[in-house]
Amino acid sequence: MDFKELLRTVQRRWLTIVVFFLLGLLGGGAFTYVQTPQYESVSRIFIAADANDGSPSTAVAAGYFAAQQVQSYAQVATNTTLMTDVADKLKQVDPSLNYTPDQLKDKIEASVIEQTVIIELKVKDRKPDQAQQIARIEAELLTAYIAKELSPSGSPVKATIADPASYSSKQVSPKPALNLVVAALLGLVIGAAMALLRDVLDNTVSSAADVENTIDAPVLSSVAYDADVPRHPLLTEVGSHSTRVEAFRLLRTNLQFLDLDSRPRALVITSAVPSEGKTSTATNLAIALAQTGLRVLLVDGDLRRPKVASVLGLERSVGLTTVLVGRSELQDSIQKHTDSGIYFLASGPIPPNPTEVLQSRAAQELFDRVSQMFDMVIIDGPPLLPVSDAAIMARDVDGAILVVRHGKTTKEQLKQATTRLAQVDANLLGVMVNMTPKRGGKGYGYGYGYGYGYGPDKSRQS
Repeated sequence: MDFKELLRTVQRRWLTIVVFFLLGLLGGGAFTYVQTPQYESVSRIFIAADANDGSPSTAVAAGYFAAQQVQSYAQVATNTTLMTDVADKLKQVDPSLNYTPDQLKDKIEASVIEQTVIIELKVKDRKPDQAQQIARIEAELLTAYIAKELSPSGSPVKATIADPASYSSKQVSPKPALNLVVAALLGLVIGAAMALLRDVLDNTVSSAADVENTIDAPVLSSVAYDADVPRHPLLTEVGSHSTRVEAFRLLRTNLQFLDLDSRPRALVITSAVPSEGKTSTATNLAIALAQTGLRVLLVDGDLRRPKVASVLGLERSVGLTTVLVGRSELQDSIQKHTDSGIYFLASGPIPPNPTEVLQSRAAQELFDRVSQMFDMVIIDGPPLLPVSDAAIMARDVDGAILVVRHGKTTKEQLKQATTRLAQVDANLLGVMVNMTPKRGGKGYGYGYGYGYGYGPDKSRQS
């Protein structure tokens, strides 16, 4: 993955990264909140070299001996014997300071300042005055312990308190700013890793390259996600220079170049599964074509869940099925949408056997007839994978445009939909990618099963 692909992944998965960043901040804040504030007191003990005879050679030897011993003295600062003495002395001074030797050992840190003979004692406690008290008594007892137990008579080493125990009202831990920065950075790293992992495991169509690498069909156009679509679904209701209008103009233009010798005059708009925006695509493509002066007929060929009439605000009771059964004449059944100028043939009453109706010779003759009457016929068909209706209609006209929804339609569904068209020798003209992220509610109530309990067709895959 190169740098550009990484940036595209970050752009696609920015929400994942932001969520983990915020979780990191929340975790850092919670960790800081539950921590007990700690205060620190510092005391220093100087280990002096005492040359009794005052000769230079003896002074050098005493200094060397002190430098060698100071590390051992620092280690002794937290041994059990000394910690027991410190605990007893604390109880005598203040009965509330009831610590065990092990508890004191966790509070005291003894180290030698580099290139010196000074032992630095650091004591941390939840109260600054208690930290100072512990540091004071520790320094006094350690000095006495070195003089009595570790420096017998005649020893050239002498321990003295160089700096008495300090007092500070500023807590040394937790450090809110540092904790939040570290937690936020950790959240960013984890979020970026999760974004990359999701991108690697993602099997949905998320780019034109995904479509072209999955099936042998061109991407004719893509429509960006627009939250205003449910309120204003038609192109006539938005500005002429909006990105949605431009996307359908591009689709209209690309249709003209699909086959220069025999341009399609009738086509089906379908999708692999429900809720991918096929009805919106069919309706707005018809409007875009009509805006060039063509006589366009929009047919609601979804005889299971017809939606076009409600989108256009026209009558649905008379239409395709009433014409096919002879209850109405074709010319009398076609309505005109005044705002857009398109002609519309509704679905009519929903039949009990939609597939058989569309397979009939009467349906084929009707599609041939309207193709001669209008410059372009756009048919809104049902999804391909739940039912076979759209494939049947695509076979009887010039072909189909397949609508896929960015981030929802899987590559496997795209392959299966293409296979359904190929099985009936229908022509797949191209793909329209819908709801792409802007940069360059679901439109249907079908439910995933479309009323037929659709799931991956394992028998066809085997």
